[in-house]
Amino acid sequence: MKRKSLIVAVIAILSLIAGCSGGGSSGSGSKGASLTIANVGGATWTCGFNPFNPSVNGQSIGFVYETLVHVNTLQNAKQTPMIASAAKWSSDKETLTFTIRDGVKWNDGKPLTADDVAFTFNLLKKYKGLDLNAVWSSGLLSVKASGSTVTMKFKQPSEPYFYYIAGQTPIVPEHVWSTGEAAKDPVQFTDKKPVGSGPYTIDNCKPANIRYQANPNFWQQGKPVIKTVNYPSYTDNSPANLDLATGKAQWGGQYIPNVDRYYVDRDKENNHYWYPPVANVQIFLNLKKGPTADLAVRQALAYAIDKEQVSKIGVGGQLPASNQAGIVLPTFKDWYDQAAADKYGYQQDKAKVKSLLSKAGYSTSKPLKLTIISVSGYTDWEAELQEIKSQLQPLGITLDVQNIAGQTYNTKLYKGDFQLAYGSQTGGPLPYYELRQNLYSGNTAPLGENASSNYSRYSDKKTDALFNEYPGADDKRQHEIVDELQSVMLADVPTIPVLESVSWFQYNTKDFTGWPTKEDPYALPAPYAVPDLEQVLLHLKPKG
Repeated sequence: MKRKSLIVAVIAILSLIAGCSGGGSSGSGSKGASLTIANVGGATWTCGFNPFNPSVNGQSIGFVYETLVHVNTLQNAKQTPMIASAAKWSSDKETLTFTIRDGVKWNDGKPLTADDVAFTFNLLKKYKGLDLNAVWSSGLLSVKASGSTVTMKFKQPSEPYFYYIAGQTPIVPEHVWSTGEAAKDPVQFTDKKPVGSGPYTIDNCKPANIRYQANPNFWQQGKPVIKTVNYPSYTDNSPANLDLATGKAQWGGQYIPNVDRYYVDRDKENNHYWYPPVANVQIFLNLKKGPTADLAVRQALAYAIDKEQVSKIGVGGQLPASNQAGIVLPTFKDWYDQAAADKYGYQQDKAKVKSLLSKAGYSTSKPLKLTIISVSGYTDWEAELQEIKSQLQPLGITLDVQNIAGQTYNTKLYKGDFQLAYGSQTGGPLPYYELRQNLYSGNTAPLGENASSNYSRYSDKKTDALFNEYPGADDKRQHEIVDELQSVMLADVPTIPVLESVSWFQYNTKDFTGWPTKEDPYALPAPYAVPDLEQVLLHLKPKG
């Protein structure tokens, strides 16, 4: 997503934010000026910061917690050493050794060691609910620390998993997570006072605003230069967009209608945006219960939606229409199987919809009735779903759109408590990663238990075997595997990609320099992109 949520009662809450956050920037050129983020999360903050809880880790990873390495999905997986100063694979790609950086401290002043890193990964092994990227079910056999090194052994060549292991797994301190509340139930641990190695600490948290303060023990000398970051909560796009347009907030991450007129034209010198495509906005279909457990129903839905029109109505054409194969274009055009896509020809086809619904037992006298959940306040998603609803109605499909609070949405999505859900995955540096998030059974869970991704709960042994084969395959075979995975998307319709999801990014250059740009894409630019947001924060400097 990963997108975040917005604030209720605009006037009252904006006043509350101003009161508790100390406002936005402290002024052009002022050393250590404060930065304000405007990013819609659909709910107020819970003030929990468990980095393994996907509902809240966007407020902790990158700010407080760090990964071993930053892997840049926009620059061919370019690596920036973080907690680990070096990483090396064995020649057979079955053993990965990290050298842990000397001198890194937790924000409570205690040293970060290789033992902390090994502890973190073994904690994920013990508690599957923490292993959000299914690294242990992907063939990781052991993680051991010795001196300043951490050695990981795999049962097969596993180089593609580096992205998840080094770049997507936050490292936590053993001295905190092995005792007290964290040790009793680390999955449910709220972590209200997080101890991490990142550039910021939690200075103050209230439902309306999180205030981060520079970590005095941070291992990068002289950083972060921005000493205070305010992160107001928003439950609707409108107040967030207004704060961005007027300069009250400097870093945004949501859809702005008519962005040039509403945002850029307010301050043509300083207001900018950049939206690199990274994944897909999709309809997740519950494959375990209800009408969408029937393949004919899923295929009917895939043939019922005019995605170009959804883009036009929902976001003014700012996002391209997706393809059912799930390959983001043109970002990954070299991986797209055009022939397979042409074989199925997924585009709006009313005759096919009627035939497939009839096959599934539905007709004009017995219409298909479905409910889809979305996040209240995501005005782009709301508009897109209203357009989809209007397209489905004449075809004999009634769609009840339920826009709910972000926290409620997350709970329902993770536990499979939905018929249809509108949302997106984080993707990765190659199509393999988003496909894995959608299709790999190791990423899902039984209904009622939290799935880390694969929210539709797709499970197929042959498909799992393809994902397990991919890491040890040569380039030619990896492309063949991705072709086969596209065929799964086309044949089984486990999800329906609707629009290509971008890393929404608005930024103001009046008071700050160092932002990522199309010419210098050193990180995913959205403030909800973890752990990339840390790279942005470390690059930023006040003007003057």
